[in-house]
Amino acid sequence: MRIVINAAMTADGKIATKNGSSAISSNVDLLRVHQLRNSVDAIMVGISTVLADDPQLTVRFGRAGSKSPTRIVVDSTGRIPSNSKLLKKANELDTIVATSKRISFDNTRRIESTGAKVLVAGRNKVELRIIFRMLEKMGYKRILVEGGGELNWSVLKLGIVDELIVTIAPRIVGGRSSITLVEGEGCDRISEGISLKLKDVRKHANGEITLFYEL
Repeated sequence: MRIVINAAMTADGKIATKNGSSAISSNVDLLRVHQLRNSVDAIMVGISTVLADDPQLTVRFGRAGSKSPTRIVVDSTGRIPSNSKLLKKANELDTIVATSKRISFDNTRRIESTGAKVLVAGRNKVELRIIFRMLEKMGYKRILVEGGGELNWSVLKLGIVDELIVTIAPRIVGGRSSITLVEGEGCDRISEGISLKLKDVRKHANGEITLFYEL
């Protein structure tokens, strides 16, 4: 299985403002993102991203005949709203809610009634390593992780990420409560940080830069 993290951030490392605005990518970068989505088997996001942005996680700028990948939400207690765009389309597009044993029977039944599949791994929180193993056994070979910051950290600290793609927008938004590319508990020392190998840099006329790293 190959796991890729993709994100867009401002020049000061924010993936959303203090009020949750996250429309960072230009149309040029959005085209790249949707081409990337078209190349994977599944897209994974955290429940905080769903609650803040209500994404569709579909391929909207792909070639004719493009098929949207499976949408996966990491949600330890099954908080995903029934009226979210993901669950509203769960009967038409493959959708998985990865959860823990903390999910209630009612939430399990509610989610499954939309056509989504519920995968349980972990007692108090989702055990991502187990979820990825389950997904691999189900035939998923390439998974795109689109955050947010907590999920990015959770996947990175497991040491299972193969590639990190980051588009940097020429803009600064500040805000001590704004979400950064990677959240979580982080490292105590710089020397303990996760090492990256820069493989490619693409510069765009609008001032954006996309960095392609391997881990």
